[in-house]
Amino acid sequence: MAMKGVDHIAIRVKDFDEGVRTWRDNLGMELERTAESDALGIKQAFFPMANGGFIEIVAPTNDEAAVGRAIESRGEGLHALAMEVDDLDATVKDLEGKGVKLIGVGGPQVFIHPKSANGILIQLTPAVKAEN
Repeated sequence: MAMKGVDHIAIRVKDFDEGVRTWRDNLGMELERTAESDALGIKQAFFPMANGGFIEIVAPTNDEAAVGRAIESRGEGLHALAMEVDDLDATVKDLEGKGVKLIGVGGPQVFIHPKSANGILIQLTPAVKAEN
């Protein structure tokens, strides 16, 4: 298992348009694209960073979505730190062997529960392999 670096940082906001304006207009970041995930109940905005990572703004489309519940209980702010890993399956197996609490194993996204990571939700993202 090897954490290769930060892939992206997800920031939860109550108001999607205000969040976009903050990061684009006030902080001067370039808005690459927006999206909406019905499955996750969120709107997303993506702001690329020079190092290849990105800032992702997420806002709930309903109060029952995980992001909506997080805003209700903890307010706006850091939602998740996404770490790139060299081998997702091996990383999950290693973490489980160490007793680390994971969320979403077997699904499209795997997270380290905040109780196992000093209060931070960590998303595990497979490294993108370069094509030859």
